[in-house]
Amino acid sequence: MNNSVIRFILLYVVGFMGIFLMLPIFVALIYHESVWVDYAVVAVPCLILGIINSRIKPKEVSFYLKEGFFCTGASWVILSVIGAIPLWLTNEIPHFVDAVFETVSGFTTTGASILDNVEALSHASLFWRSFTHLVGGMGVLVFLLTIIPLAGGEGSQFNLMKAESPGPSVGKLVPKLKNTAQMLYFIYLGLCALEIILLLIAGMTPFEAINTGIATAGTGGFGIYSSSIGGFNVACQWIVAIFMFVFGVNFNFYYYVLFHHARDAFRMEEVRMYALLTAISIFIITLNTLSCSAGLFDALTKAAFQVTSIQSSTGFSTTDFDMWPQTSRCVLVLLMFIGACAGSTGGGIKVSRFVLMGKAVHKELISYIHPRSIRKTLMDGKPVTHDTVRSNNVFFGTFMLVFFVSVFVLSFENIDFSTVFTSVIACLSNIGPGLSLVGPTRNFAFYTDLSKIILILDMLAGRLELFPILMLFHPTIWQDLFTKRKVKELKHAGKILNDDFK
Repeated sequence: MNNSVIRFILLYVVGFMGIFLMLPIFVALIYHESVWVDYAVVAVPCLILGIINSRIKPKEVSFYLKEGFFCTGASWVILSVIGAIPLWLTNEIPHFVDAVFETVSGFTTTGASILDNVEALSHASLFWRSFTHLVGGMGVLVFLLTIIPLAGGEGSQFNLMKAESPGPSVGKLVPKLKNTAQMLYFIYLGLCALEIILLLIAGMTPFEAINTGIATAGTGGFGIYSSSIGGFNVACQWIVAIFMFVFGVNFNFYYYVLFHHARDAFRMEEVRMYALLTAISIFIITLNTLSCSAGLFDALTKAAFQVTSIQSSTGFSTTDFDMWPQTSRCVLVLLMFIGACAGSTGGGIKVSRFVLMGKAVHKELISYIHPRSIRKTLMDGKPVTHDTVRSNNVFFGTFMLVFFVSVFVLSFENIDFSTVFTSVIACLSNIGPGLSLVGPTRNFAFYTDLSKIILILDMLAGRLELFPILMLFHPTIWQDLFTKRKVKELKHAGKILNDDFK
């Protein structure tokens, strides 16, 4: 493995963590809070390391998918640990494992919390929790691609983006990958700014609107009040609900609409299925909860909010849906597995994978009926390769394996199955709240440290599509990392891979 370029990228991440931590320092100074010192203690060393690293260029810039996956997994672990230190130093979260849990939940846009009283946090820490959603929503390495010339050229940058981007595939919207990343962030931040403006008009204060807007953009779900969004007026709730749905859509859709490819946008099967699932779920829950609501509009408002919140994996709440009828809760749990679109900031298995799985099952049935027929699997009118179908099947199997192992480990907590089951899926799909003891009015504080660590790994694995995190546990990776091998021996093979990519 190319150790020099791995070091270069990881220290770049550390440097940018120093820049990110300057923002809560600024918020603390505005509100005259002494916690700015604790954030500065962490920010300054990170900035110094980043500046030193920027002056030491790697000797060999080429790196491949293995390095890309390792850098991605390691970057998110480093982000989470560094991001937890200020919360621990301020003593607002005195137990370090809890601080890491809260920060991982923020960066992975899960929104699961261990806090009983959110309002007790300083303004700086409230903002930091929300801001981690904004950073984690699109991905820190995708962010780096937009602003710095990362080493290795287009092929190497593609390996980083592929490792971090959610969904079964990733590609270029425009000829240069850096421009693609910039375009995605332009859409991402533009939609976020629009939501903040609308929330201000609807009656939120600037601090409330900014925190809610950036938490929605990352589909994270950290609220600044224990009541989440339930304490705001109906107009604010509908704005948040609409934007949760919007951020769960594949961002390619917005690119096609903005740049005169509307036909391609509405040809996307995944987006159409995502909208259909949302509409059907809202309809079912509205009817199912009508008897326990204050009229049709109230039932529709709460159903629309919770469906978009759960399916987009945001995790905001306006009501205790754990008290809803069994059918409504069942719909929400199913949506936890399905999740949002690939190429969005949402979590879950992704709608496109279920669409592709359905097509694969249909093709298999046809092959039994007509053994000699030859049929191609099409997605958005384009043929799907066998490798894509195979990787889709592998992902499904791996996801369920990680899910069942996590449920088994948490079962030793000796608590009810509904809590354990929904705890794992809420973390693995980056949803946030579950049912029973981890419902929308409760939290994850009661778990032991071992269970919290399992859930931390689930959150990271879910956000990074499993394999970058699982790769960190493979002994071969660490053997390669600590074995001195000449990167030049791989140069010829790497040149072929980069040429193929171009």
